[in-house]
This record gives sequence, structure tokens and C-alpha cells, in this order.
Amino acid sequence: MSRPVVGVIGGGAWGVALAAAAARTGGLTLLFSRRIRSGNGLLPVGVEVAASDSDIVDRARLLVLAVPSAVARDVARSLGSYLDGRHFVVHGVRGLVPRPDEDGRADRVAELETVCDVVRDETPVRRVGALGGPALASDLLAGRPSVMVCGSRYPEVNRALRDAFSSPDATPPHHRRPARPRMGERLGRLPGDRRGYARGVGLGPGLLAAVITRAVEEAARLAAAAGGNERTLLGLAGYGDLLASIEQSDRPEVLVGEALAKGKTLKEALADARQRVEAVELTERVVAWAEVHGVRAPILGALAHGVLAGRASDELVHELMMTGPMSEQP
Repeated sequence: MSRPVVGVIGGGAWGVALAAAAARTGGLTLLFSRRIRSGNGLLPVGVEVAASDSDIVDRARLLVLAVPSAVARDVARSLGSYLDGRHFVVHGVRGLVPRPDEDGRADRVAELETVCDVVRDETPVRRVGALGGPALASDLLAGRPSVMVCGSRYPEVNRALRDAFSSPDATPPHHRRPARPRMGERLGRLPGDRRGYARGVGLGPGLLAAVITRAVEEAARLAAAAGGNERTLLGLAGYGDLLASIEQSDRPEVLVGEALAKGKTLKEALADARQRVEAVELTERVVAWAEVHGVRAPILGALAHGVLAGRASDELVHELMMTGPMSEQP
């Protein structure tokens, strides 16, 4: 049986890379983005541009959202009138989205939702999932061997993802329940700018390893408190994705951390990165959520209230060294 038609929504580097990976399996792969039009010479081989959002929904049963989490709700809402129960919608983006209040505004300490939650809120689709892991966009585009992680409560969604992305160059995505790999990735990625900051102020690898390990432990506690599986942070979607991220010196999180260590303001650091850095926005929200729900997260708190706020580096290093041992319970 041939795999289902795959539709990728989002024309950034990650969306194009996912479309390229799906196209290598030999089935029809569609890509929709307002920034990409037919005839674009940068499109991967085997990827066809969909004419509109209604066109891609009509032709593809498996849809992969690869848009920034900040616009995920708007995109899901725009697709809602075209989607129905036959569709599988999988999000391939990192991020936790604030649940809007009664007036439709996102509160700083609002409950945080995964993009799966957003899809359920804004569309009639119920068979949802997440796709991610330590795979890098550059590797997927180049056809280098890669490993991805998928998560869905629905076996048919996991099968569709394996059929869509399994090729000689890509390991079939692993699946786990509950479906929270992207929560693990997003929380696991938060220490990324800390790595850049540590490198910028000259911390040794031993202290850097201690800080990252404690930060991942905190992220695991947060994931568990939010209803996820803390072990996700210890696998491919957590540590795996973090290790892949911090090895890339040009990652925006790392560049922002280095710039802050050199004394630049957050506004200047973000301008130098020339990319949207979701970790900056998410860190404040996650720390505020942790405080409201009584989850102890001193490392991430130092990141939000210290590194991003521009406090002196020597003061922050002392604070990081004085945080409790890794075995301490919240």
C-alpha cells in the first residue's frame, strides 16, 4: 500500500526540510507557504507547491504543521473550516502556546498548551501527533542519516508517519505515549542559550555540564507537572535534541547567549541573531507557570530573571553554583 499524501504547512527551513524528507519516500508531497510559489528553484526534488491552504487540505490526509508556535493557533484556525475527521494533523514545531483568556488575550501566567492541544481547540481533527527529535534541517535537506521521534495516541497516525518519513536515510520515527515529544523538545531546548552564555563568560566544560544537567532535570519536573512524561526529557526528544542543538554554534539560542555574555542588551542580542528566538519568549512564560504551580526551577529562573535581564555575569555564575543538588525534589 502506498503511503498517504503528505502536506507540509510552513515554508521555513524546517518545513522545507520535512517536505524533502517525505519526498524521498516516493509518494506525493505537497508544501504550502505564503512565501513560496510554484517555480521556486529552491524547492527540494519531488515537492509540489500547493495552491492554497484549502488545496493542501483537500489533497493531503496527513498534514504536518511547521510554522512558528506563535502563529500556530492562527494557522490552525484558518485550516479549521477545511479539515474533518479523516485528517491526521501532526505538528513539527517546538513550542508551548499560552491558552487565551476569555477576551482572547494570552496571559503571561496562562496555562500552556502544546500545538496538539491547539489543533484540537481550533479544528475538528482529533487524531493528532507530534514529530521531532534530534534531526537537523540541514541533514534532512542533504539526505544525511537522521533520526526522528513521533508521538501519537493513535496507532494509525504513527503508521502514517513511519510510512511518510521512513527512507534509507531516515530511521523510522519512534513513538511513545502520551504524545508529548515536542513538550520535551521545547523544555529541553531552554538551556540552549545558557550554553552560549556559559561559553561567552568562559565557563569550563565541567560547570557547563552541571548547569545543563540540572536544567534538564528541572524541565523534566515541569513536563511531569504539566501532564507529560518526565522520561521524555531523558530520551531523543529531550537530551538528544538538546545535544544536537548545542553542537551548532550558529543556533540562534547560542548566539543570543553569547551576545548577552558580552554585555549586550537582550534587544541587541536578538537583533544580532536575525531570527526569531522562541526560547526567549517561552522561558519567561515557563518560569511564571512554574511559580504559580509550585514547581521549583532555580536554573530556569536564573535564565529568565538573570541572563535575559542582563545581570552581571559573575553574580549569575555564583548563583548557578549555589543551586541545590540534582537529586533535590521540588
